[in-house]
Amino acid sequence: MRFLDIIEKKKNKLALTDEEIQFWIDGVTNDTIPDYQTSSLLMAIVLNGMDEKETAKLAEAMMNSGDVLDLSGIPGIKSDKHSTGGVGDKTSLALGAMVAACGLKVAKMSGRGLGHTGGTLDKLESIEGFNIFLTEDQFKKQVSEIGLSIIGQTGELVPADKKLYALRDVTATVNSIPLIASSIMSKKLASGSNTILLDVKYGEGAFMQTIEDAKTLANAMISIGNRLGRNTMAMITDMNQPLGNTIGNALEVEEAIETVKGNGPKDFTELCMCAGEIMLMQGKIANSKEEARKMLQEAISSGKAFEKLLQMVEYQGGNVEQIKNTKLLPQAKFVTEMKSRESGYVEHIHSQQLGILAMHLGAGRATKEDSINYAVGLRMNSKKGDKIETGDLLCTVYHDEELKQEWIENFYKTFSFTDNKVDPIPIVEEILG
Repeated sequence: MRFLDIIEKKKNKLALTDEEIQFWIDGVTNDTIPDYQTSSLLMAIVLNGMDEKETAKLAEAMMNSGDVLDLSGIPGIKSDKHSTGGVGDKTSLALGAMVAACGLKVAKMSGRGLGHTGGTLDKLESIEGFNIFLTEDQFKKQVSEIGLSIIGQTGELVPADKKLYALRDVTATVNSIPLIASSIMSKKLASGSNTILLDVKYGEGAFMQTIEDAKTLANAMISIGNRLGRNTMAMITDMNQPLGNTIGNALEVEEAIETVKGNGPKDFTELCMCAGEIMLMQGKIANSKEEARKMLQEAISSGKAFEKLLQMVEYQGGNVEQIKNTKLLPQAKFVTEMKSRESGYVEHIHSQQLGILAMHLGAGRATKEDSINYAVGLRMNSKKGDKIETGDLLCTVYHDEELKQEWIENFYKTFSFTDNKVDPIPIVEEILG
């Protein structure tokens, strides 16, 4: 088989066979196909696409390019959840505890953040001593015993994806639904769970800008999962304002803790409830959304969800006193209240800009080598549709260095106001799968 013929075939808008896709991914993994030829095929895929069968085979070939976790020794259905990422997205911390308290097994591998704010692993590492680097055996043992573990990737999962993504990043071939979908799903499939819930976000603070693009990506990932024998569903959620009230690692951990105790912000709590309903039904713990919601509400009100979070932190070496008393979490040196210079209804909040402002405080990474300041970030006091008077508190800033005037001016530019009443943003737009 000549790789040149495979490039030619896709250039001419023809579908690749399973054997041709496997030949390509094998060549990427063992370095027998040069980068310039892979780059050429990636561009042909961006321009001419892949059908559902091709995309599923690409995800499967990438999944099998490295280690694949076998969770079959753990009793019951194992569930996983993936978010395409957004500003203030601390969902896994709260949701994992909530559904595990209802009896669902949650075996989750997460990533670090690059850009706006930290990823799930960065948030967890703001808890003193929390160990995200469990061995595969430790991970399985913890999921078996308490039903919940969130860790970084173990072993060599999906090495082909790492190589392909590095090439896509420098060849303007990132923005392709088949390539994005197969990249995300290869990692989820290799993580070994039986069910997968995808939280596909759209809007200014998200990877997909429009709801149409989010649905297209979600359907592509659902097709991959279902073709490869995993119960896969997706939520389409709006990211045109920060999720919940906090942006920044320790602040988001605190908000997740308050949410599992029943004191979380309305939008974030509702997102967790909707996701929890789907996951409990996927895992055959509940037969209906109504039954699932009652179970989740009981897990919160009884304190079981909070106890499950404490249990996970203790099992992974974290300081549980910081969970019991969030004032023991990392604290910033300075706290500044940002008060409104205008009055009216909040018409728009530029999520991405707020994420970038938090990153400049130290809450996120501009490069992979940057370190994270766990204590800094923003606590929002306003949402789209709120009526604001001049002098009202918009946001509290937690920072370790004096705020520069340019930062302050950019902060105020993230809000726009109108005299007309504005409808609040819906929490979950649609459920697919």
